[in-house]
Amino acid sequence: MLGTLKHFVAHARDRDHAQKRGGASVPVQLDEAAISEAETYASRCNHWSADGVFEREWAASLARQALDRLAQEYELGGKGALFEALKSRLTAGEAAAIPYEALANRLGRTPGHLRVDVTRLRTRYRAILREEVCGTVVDQRDVDEELRYLRQAMIA
Repeated sequence: MLGTLKHFVAHARDRDHAQKRGGASVPVQLDEAAISEAETYASRCNHWSADGVFEREWAASLARQALDRLAQEYELGGKGALFEALKSRLTAGEAAAIPYEALANRLGRTPGHLRVDVTRLRTRYRAILREEVCGTVVDQRDVDEELRYLRQAMIA
């Protein structure tokens, strides 16, 4: 009888603490800006085929893997802060990136030295991306063609 009561109490407690569907999620209030942004994104995606979406995601995945490897290399070399500061020079256009002078002041380097660091960063990123693509092709001679295809998939 005591065992039955313990089971009943335990089941009642579990039932009271059970998460309902979506119980852990936080409701998001959609305002006009969020709705228009979602509609813009959806309209942009309408002309994409399933193959195009897959290829774009594949290309983005390879680029992320290369960026992650580059971040690990800089971190192991004790230059993690430098990588984080210069990462925008890989991903953003020149107009969106922080000016060299401001970045140099923040890092305590000269703008010229910083430009050399960015050149080295870009060169190493290209090499790592090439290695990542090399792992996806059967014939090593196809790497350049695959890199061109990767670039086209990212642009599309």
